[in-house]
Amino acid sequence: MACENLGTGTRLILTIGTGTRSKQDFISLLKSNDVSAIVDVRRFPTSRFAHFKGAEFEKMLEENGIGYVYMGDKLGGYRKGGYEAYMESEDFKQGIAEVEKLASASRVAIVCAEKFPWRCHRRFIATYLEKLGWKVIHIIDEERCWIPKESVVRSSGW
Repeated sequence: MACENLGTGTRLILTIGTGTRSKQDFISLLKSNDVSAIVDVRRFPTSRFAHFKGAEFEKMLEENGIGYVYMGDKLGGYRKGGYEAYMESEDFKQGIAEVEKLASASRVAIVCAEKFPWRCHRRFIATYLEKLGWKVIHIIDEERCWIPKESVVRSSGW
């Protein structure tokens, strides 16, 4: 089942967490939402699941016709001083510009390890992108997606 109301012609970016998903479930979620490229924002692209580890993850995606871009160096979590402070850096802003460029050309999903975006730095990336005019939808599982309320997005500031 795909996320509803994705819209056409909309500046849209999806997010998804690897969580404990099987290889098949993860690929199925990407395909059902027409994702053509993954932007990996895990600072350390590893997992306890072999199919989500670095080169194996990239290979799995490419075998399924999905592009892979690693951006954990610019957009990954675990930053000295906290992630919100890091968002003021040039590296972060360059990373966001690269995501925007990719998302302008294809359906992109930002990926991290945490299944729920409200427990992950993806929520900060998403809020930043929303302030730039992007619609961000978080894929939770095959039955639901999460779109934060605009009032929540507008109330957070840096």
